[in-house]
Amino acid sequence: MTTPLTETNDNTGAALRIAVICHADDPINHELVRRWLASFADVVGVVLIDEHRTRWSKRLRAEYRRVGLLRLLDVFGFRIYYRLCRAAGDRAWVDAEIERRCALLPDPPARVMTTRNPNSAAVVGFLRNCAPQLVIARCKWLLSKEVFSVPPLGTFVLHPGICPQYRNAHGCFWAIANRDLANVGLTLLQVDDGIDTGPIYGYFRYPFDEHAESHIRIQHRVLLENFDAIRTRLLEIAARRAVPLEVVGKPSRNWGQPWLSAFLRARRAARGGVA
Repeated sequence: MTTPLTETNDNTGAALRIAVICHADDPINHELVRRWLASFADVVGVVLIDEHRTRWSKRLRAEYRRVGLLRLLDVFGFRIYYRLCRAAGDRAWVDAEIERRCALLPDPPARVMTTRNPNSAAVVGFLRNCAPQLVIARCKWLLSKEVFSVPPLGTFVLHPGICPQYRNAHGCFWAIANRDLANVGLTLLQVDDGIDTGPIYGYFRYPFDEHAESHIRIQHRVLLENFDAIRTRLLEIAARRAVPLEVVGKPSRNWGQPWLSAFLRARRAARGGVA
């Protein structure tokens, strides 16, 4: 478990100032990740995204344009399977992890702003007033340059997937579906104008169990099991000692929502020991 640190971002004795952007209905980020960050930095602001229901329909239309009607039905099929067979167990596991880990982490006060749109002028003003040196974005939105350029050290995402091979949504699922098990993990990368195309500062993995763990649980655990290593890398970034990794020549793909057909193929391959 991460322990509180006194390490700073420079020689002035001032703690690293961090802000967080995440969804209001995602306690693993606005509760657990926020407290973990507060164990080694000064969390100066939290932007909670309280999305309107129309946002979901926009994502649905975007996925339809991406894959067409038949694949969209494939997406719905997987969602029905997950809701019936895995969602309740994952919710109970998340609740238990949050309770267990939060009991060991500080809970200092932080300025909080709730918004429907994290790219609004109000959010830009809020972040400027909070004056973070670095922002951690854990959200489904593409942030505008006006937002991600506010902190001088940059805005970073903890992306559940190995980039550039598994950009956009559900990278862990698609690595498993492709039997690319060595690339089931998390990427620490800096936000730029693209979709998970910014400079990469680290890959993080853990020995997952694809038979016992859903893709959602794997996405969470790859973050939680690497808190210490990610903390070290963030402090290196703050101290300007971190160097982006070289990824030239690696394949790059922008993935979407999980398909039931891909899940079933992966399940059959896993039972047969295919990698």
